[in-house]
Amino acid sequence: MTLARRQRGWALSGLPRPSAWAQSVERWLEAERDQIALWLPVALGLGIGLYFGLGQPWMWSAAMASLGGAGAAATALGRGGRLASALGWGAIVAMLGLGLAWGRSERVAAPVLSRAIVTEVRGAIVEVDRLPAREQVRLLVATAPTTGLPPQIRLSVDDDKAQAGLEPGASISVRARLVPPPAAAVPGAYDFARVAWFRRIGATGKALDPPTVTRAPAYGGFWRWLAAKRTALTRHIQDRLTGSTGGVAAAFVTGDTGAITQEDADAMCRSGLAHLLSISGLHVAAAIGATMFLTLKLLALSERLALHWPLHLIAAGAGALAGIAYTLLSGAEVPTVRSCVAAMIVLAGLALGREAMTLRLVAVGALVVLLFRPEALVGPSFQLSFAAVTAIVALHDHPRVRAWTLKRDEGLLRRFGRALVSLLLTGIVVEAVLAPIGLYHFHKAGLYGAFANIVAIPLTTFVIMPAEALALLLDLVGVGAPIWWVAGQALGLLLWLARTVSALPGSVAALPSMPLGAFLAMVAGGLWLMLWRAKARRLGLVPLAIGALWATTTPAPDLLVTDDGRHLAIRADDGRLYLLRPRAGDYVRDVLGTGAGVQEEALDLDAMPGARCSRDACTVAIHRGGRTWRLLALRSRYRIDWQTLTNSCAWSDIAVADRRLPRACVPKWLKLDAPALRASGGIAISLVRSATFNSRGGDGHPWVTSPFSKSTTYTPPHDDTTSLSSSK
Repeated sequence: MTLARRQRGWALSGLPRPSAWAQSVERWLEAERDQIALWLPVALGLGIGLYFGLGQPWMWSAAMASLGGAGAAATALGRGGRLASALGWGAIVAMLGLGLAWGRSERVAAPVLSRAIVTEVRGAIVEVDRLPAREQVRLLVATAPTTGLPPQIRLSVDDDKAQAGLEPGASISVRARLVPPPAAAVPGAYDFARVAWFRRIGATGKALDPPTVTRAPAYGGFWRWLAAKRTALTRHIQDRLTGSTGGVAAAFVTGDTGAITQEDADAMCRSGLAHLLSISGLHVAAAIGATMFLTLKLLALSERLALHWPLHLIAAGAGALAGIAYTLLSGAEVPTVRSCVAAMIVLAGLALGREAMTLRLVAVGALVVLLFRPEALVGPSFQLSFAAVTAIVALHDHPRVRAWTLKRDEGLLRRFGRALVSLLLTGIVVEAVLAPIGLYHFHKAGLYGAFANIVAIPLTTFVIMPAEALALLLDLVGVGAPIWWVAGQALGLLLWLARTVSALPGSVAALPSMPLGAFLAMVAGGLWLMLWRAKARRLGLVPLAIGALWATTTPAPDLLVTDDGRHLAIRADDGRLYLLRPRAGDYVRDVLGTGAGVQEEALDLDAMPGARCSRDACTVAIHRGGRTWRLLALRSRYRIDWQTLTNSCAWSDIAVADRRLPRACVPKWLKLDAPALRASGGIAISLVRSATFNSRGGDGHPWVTSPFSKSTTYTPPHDDTTSLSSSK
């Protein structure tokens, strides 16, 4: 309905005439009517995000009722107005999104281990991930019903205990130590408990003895047969190419990254090339494009077929089959499935004579993924891939960029230069769009990724992947060795590029945990910029700038305490990080380092100026905000003299322990012992501004299995101008 017709309707109906502001908004929406549908997945995602952001079932019910009521009222009272209609339907879709996520979390419900135990695990192997770089094999085991254990367990087995026969479909028996799926250790860290819930994994653990294979693999099911073939193909590739080269080669084909050393994996991350290791849009598109090209060229050799058969449709069908087969072979992980769905939509558009890639197709792909896997919204994989694709399509949909990249009759040098500038511009825009997501989830982002990808993407697409495919094909007749040499040289060049770029000064921007509000502001601003076309899109720069300023001005935490109280990190004035336990593992060091926004290797607390440590405890004087904060941290479970302990508590402002401290231990400000940390979760404290607690207090999500108490607001002593408050 046009604006003129709506104005006549208002006049005939006797309803109050909209204000000039409302009419200007209606005119703007009329001009943007083709873009409104793009906000449908955004509205669905808003509802899903409300489920994960709100902590109690009554909140979810209230939000659904509010959204449903607002949507019904807007559509009923705002008849004829495009703004009211858009807001009304958006609220209704958001309500459906919240209900969809709620229903999905209830539908996948499975028992979760409540405490650490040592027991015998008996069951069938579902998945096998070999991690040569870590000297481990990771198993996903479907347990036998008679064991009384959760239905699925993720089990790590050291290489020296991994015997032959650990294949999908095999039944095993092994003594293992099991623990509940770990939640985020500190605010902003990876929450495996939530991921495990939706994958129906009820416990994780480590084998204490070599597993005994009680029954050989039984490949009665398609998925187990496919998993076995995937494992065999990974081994075959790693036999042809060793070390990280073979690990990257296997990652491109089967998605298995276990053979890549930690140093090379870090280099790929720091150089902005880590996306190449996750099979997603680039890999699926390359497989489909190569299949379509070969099919079209081979069929066109026949004059009869070329003249009488729809070769483009046949090639699209062959590409679709290749994409589906590649997705299944690579493990059908969420990013790969998402890319395959998007590719199928593009192929369908090509078959119907539509434009190959538009924002509408991206929106349809996002809708499909969110409808079937709503939990994907809060994961970095969904956010990174759809943000990148949306940015690329929106950039090349801009009239100036479209005019610049339009093919024209010009010399080879100018054509090459135009393509190079277009690729560089695309890389810079994508890096800018992905930086907030990378900083929010991983607390770091590569600065030279756009330049590294100019070389890496063509090298991967046109050299490495075709060489691997040809080498695997020639291996069927035993003559693939020369092509494997070519692939190895290209992969060596890719790793050299990653190592070189990652070693450049300032190659990575590190940031401590970003406030959720800052991240959401930048997401809202980015979506507003990318999804509208008129000049009003520039308003998206306002929330984008606010979010960026908020994130960059958020102070790094001075103190980090993990949710079990075993590990503590202090950030010194010079930016160095000091850890309570000298023997803390690499994972703990990485979690605490990224949470504090520190890239350098953490030091032992014994070496920190102002710290005095023994085997049992450390006392530290920290100077912040014009005052001295005294910290007491226990580092062992041995008995400590009661009088000494209580005197030390009275001296300290903060006391931290991984056990229950006696009631007489009363520090001046915070007492963070085992019961308190079970209630609050991990803690990040800035001594001059705020303390951020993991949102465990009162959280009613099903993956939060323990009865946590409500969070508390704390005020530091001796300084009325400084306040610390918990935030959810």
